[in-house]
Amino acid sequence: MQISIERSDALTDEVLAIRRAVFIDEQGIPEADELDGTDGGCTHWILREGGVAVATIRTKSDGRTLKIGRVATLSQARGRGYAARLMADALETARSQGVARLYLSAQQDVVPWYARFGFAAYGAPYDDGGIPHFDMELLLDPQAQAAD
Repeated sequence: MQISIERSDALTDEVLAIRRAVFIDEQGIPEADELDGTDGGCTHWILREGGVAVATIRTKSDGRTLKIGRVATLSQARGRGYAARLMADALETARSQGVARLYLSAQQDVVPWYARFGFAAYGAPYDDGGIPHFDMELLLDPQAQAAD
């Protein structure tokens, strides 16, 4: 099966379909929370398996920091490492572009998964869409300012 990763500055129907299936249909996140109008200015990464879109992440950079979000894989494609491939590609791109700090909001049950990539949780847990979350960060530049 051929795997490809593409990036788009626009929220495509394929990305939206994955996010709707995972976050709204499976996890019960309210549509208004998921489609909150913050997709503008973001890069939407999509992984295709045999030409079919099965996983996605969203990133937003200001040059020195990169926010990662909306990491999602369709249920039938889970367990194949697709989200990890997207994360690895995003991290490599961040390093090559001189990004100093990456951060994200992680659902509590996937904090250990993000820790595999070097992210560390900070602060207290909070509710987002009815699911406990933690803020996490990864400092690529030792001079970067860590979150309080």
